Amino acid sequence: MRKIPVLIAFALAATLALSACNNAQQTDQAAQPQEVSKPSSPTDMKGWKTYLSQVVQAHMQGISNTPYMYFIPAGDDPDTVAARGRTQDTLNGVVATTVLPGNMIAAGGPDSGKTADALVTAFKNAQPGSFKGVVVLFVGNATDKDRVQQAVAPSGAEFRFAQM
Repeated sequence: MRKIPVLIAFALAATLALSACNNAQQTDQAAQPQEVSKPSSPTDMKGWKTYLSQVVQAHMQGISNTPYMYFIPAGDDPDTVAARGRTQDTLNGVVATTVLPGNMIAAGGPDSGKTADALVTAFKNAQPGSFKGVVVLFVGNATDKDRVQQAVAPSGAEFRFAQM
């Protein structure tokens, strides 16, 4: 008779312990970010911004500040062209006034060529050596990598590339 309460207490303790382990595993799985794949539609703005944010996070080694992130929209309709122009103006201004070491400038979008054009245009006016200690991340296609890297090189920034 005395063994029954001990067995019940042991069974209850084992059940609680197993339950706690299961909860810890679920918490660990929930804490791991889910990898987001590249959106198939160039007009999926939310999907692209989520995807690009994830790519930038994966390249944050050595960055001590919040990165300057630029989404370069694709398309040639008037609204998209205007949005791309506003983004280009902002990017040009940031490059012209330089960025402090420990920061990152990241740019990407559905059209690698347009993203490359934006970075090349912005870095035309960068002062030589003015971006030492800054990382420039280009999220695009390998076919555009070299021309962006050549445009960024005189600034002294560390160039990083992420294949879309």
